[in-house]
Amino acid sequence: MADFVPGLELNRAFYREAVAPIVAANFARLKYSAALIGYGSDVLGYDSERSTDHEWGPRLMLFLDDEDRAALGSQITDTLTRHLPTTFRGYSTSFSKADANGVRSMVPGEAGRIDHHVYIHTVSGFVRMMLNIESGQALDSVDWLLMSQQKLLEITSGEVFHDGLGALVPLREKLAWYPRDVCLFMMAASWYRIAQDEHFVGRCGEEGDDLGSRLVTARLVRDLMRLCLLMERRYAPYSKWLGTAFSHLACGPQLNPILRAVMSSSSWQDRETHLSAAYEAVARMHNALGVTKTLDASTMQFYERPYRVLGAGRFAKAVSDVIADDELKSMYAAANGIGAVDQFVDSTNLLGRADLCARLRVLFKPAS
Repeated sequence: MADFVPGLELNRAFYREAVAPIVAANFARLKYSAALIGYGSDVLGYDSERSTDHEWGPRLMLFLDDEDRAALGSQITDTLTRHLPTTFRGYSTSFSKADANGVRSMVPGEAGRIDHHVYIHTVSGFVRMMLNIESGQALDSVDWLLMSQQKLLEITSGEVFHDGLGALVPLREKLAWYPRDVCLFMMAASWYRIAQDEHFVGRCGEEGDDLGSRLVTARLVRDLMRLCLLMERRYAPYSKWLGTAFSHLACGPQLNPILRAVMSSSSWQDRETHLSAAYEAVARMHNALGVTKTLDASTMQFYERPYRVLGAGRFAKAVSDVIADDELKSMYAAANGIGAVDQFVDSTNLLGRADLCARLRVLFKPAS
């Protein structure tokens, strides 16, 4: 096996040195785009040698317009089959047949019969599959709220190696981050979630339910991490990469040790102490954004009960109050601050299906 090289680096070279020359020699007038985007740890830049066991290797996507894909897609695939080298930078360019889950892995290839991983798409078809939207459509607020962050991350991460169609780069720029009020809507919902749980760490612990206290703590830590990603304008990946993405944030060096201390605490009192430090740090981050008036970042007692909380509800209200779009502000109230789809859905199966997410549009419609 070759020395590991990050997949994005490998495939940038694979396109330039192997795929592009074959396309140029055989389809000289073809307008196309080439990219490594979509699923995969290599797209996110989180791949390692462990990643090479499946759906990793010399791979990329070629995007054609509808007419060229219908007329030339099979020819391009066959031409690459005949002319690609058997290996590139020490990695096989041939892949196994897809298993029952659609997964392929590198296998030894035969010259002239490369079962490659260069897929042919149209931009419109790819975006429809990933996000259940049309590539040129104007997006309303609910469209944004129903697109999972993981899917948005998959389209906006990776790299476009060539954009001869002139469509991929503008699309990625359009989807790079939420409109201001949609982001505020989601930030308010994040604070609301924290407000609902923050006093339960102590309440469960006080009743001797240490497991319950730990579960609530884990929820709160995840919500704080996802809120920080929102504050730093970064889409949150799904659970496998959430900690990695969080560690790359500007706030990561400060908050990582605090959150590790929260998670490793053996008593609810220690959890509460470390959570209070985390709350106050994130509250100061909120104030530094300047999206609302400055709020007291100190923790406080929860009414007459002996639990330390931030009082996150006041942050939720302050943020929701500055949403400028009247329709979105009304939607926040009508939907009871549930936020975007991956703030109120915890099913990987649903979040991975943009068509299923789209069915939840009814949640944001006024009650009849």
